[in-house]
Amino acid sequence: MKKYILLFLCLITVSGSFAQMKDFKFKFYGQIRTDFYYNSRANEETVDGLFYMYPKDKVRDEDGNDLNSTPNSNFYTLYSRLGVDVAGPKLGTAKTSAKVEVDFRGTGTSYSVVRLRHAYLNLDWGKSALSLGQTWHPLFGDVSPQILNLSVGAPFQPFSRAPQIRYRYTHKNFQLTGAAVWQSQYLSQGIDPENPLKSKKSQEYIKKGCVPEVYIGADYKNGGLLAGAGIEMLSLKPRTESIGENDKKYKVDERITTLSYEAHVKYTNKNWFIGAKSVLGSNLTQASGLGGFGIKSINERTGEQKYTPIRFSSSWLNVVYGQKWKPGVFVGYAKNLGTSDELYAPDGKAQVYGTGTNLDQLVTAGAELTYNVPHWKFGLEYTLSSAWYGSMNTSSGKIKDTHAVCNNRIVAVAMFMF
Repeated sequence: MKKYILLFLCLITVSGSFAQMKDFKFKFYGQIRTDFYYNSRANEETVDGLFYMYPKDKVRDEDGNDLNSTPNSNFYTLYSRLGVDVAGPKLGTAKTSAKVEVDFRGTGTSYSVVRLRHAYLNLDWGKSALSLGQTWHPLFGDVSPQILNLSVGAPFQPFSRAPQIRYRYTHKNFQLTGAAVWQSQYLSQGIDPENPLKSKKSQEYIKKGCVPEVYIGADYKNGGLLAGAGIEMLSLKPRTESIGENDKKYKVDERITTLSYEAHVKYTNKNWFIGAKSVLGSNLTQASGLGGFGIKSINERTGEQKYTPIRFSSSWLNVVYGQKWKPGVFVGYAKNLGTSDELYAPDGKAQVYGTGTNLDQLVTAGAELTYNVPHWKFGLEYTLSSAWYGSMNTSSGKIKDTHAVCNNRIVAVAMFMF
């Protein structure tokens, strides 16, 4: 950690000379953020509980006690961040700009490690603009909840920052967006080559597929109103080799291609923020979504498999009022819509890969109150989440024989922004 702090001090020291570069303007910014959280039970989460998703299912011990019903809490500063916005000289007729931003979240199971959040350049010709680099996934977009939980509404709200090439065209109140998106820190779930019965997050599925995600969307903006919709295509190669008859290895050409759809709306003025989004997702695990895919057929000789996506519908609504004191409410709902095709289950049990594949539905409701003055923010938020778990109907991929599990979560935040 000391070497990273020293690095940033050096960057700030030399920034004075950078600021003297002709036609360049630099704006350094950042925040110190502290997060305290409490949960009434174990949850699906990352970053040791800071990125909260939903409560885990019950796991019984020999006496029938639920092993996941143990409370947990912690306090972190991992989402403190530093960044710089750069305005550069024109390139032809295009205005140029760039952003680099880091925090200390780390990756995987490593915490308190510097992580790249944003790193992109932008060329702006007025009506059209081209961005190259890593920033928010287009499904995250310009409409997201204003809540204290660092998951920002996931899994109801798509959440991912990804390397991309994005083009936007604006005409009067309308804006068209097209993007080609790859994966870096937020990865798709797929087949673990070391254990084909388990899921694994990996960049290999899109890397070997040689096809980026493709997003196309349209927005209408008028004053404080923004409304739009988009469609996303994802094409992955779960495997390139398999074990067939007589335990022989075969090269296979497997691919699963899915389409997902989203619609969003937001209204803002001096006192109000009202936002909502609805997503019909197929295999959106790379965007912190629920679902995945399952096997629908197997070639007995080569072991080559064909797949079908697990589809989820998810929606959220967020309302916030005020300027200094800002109360807000958030409601999210997700529903498992099953698979497109019948699952392969010769022994009555299907093989699926993804996130929340045994969830039928998920409901989250939260309320918060924040105190906001220049450079400072203090807030307290309470969230109740209920998840319905069950067994999978292999003919439809839907969940049956469900039971509910609930978690109570409290988050307290203090932020200093500069």
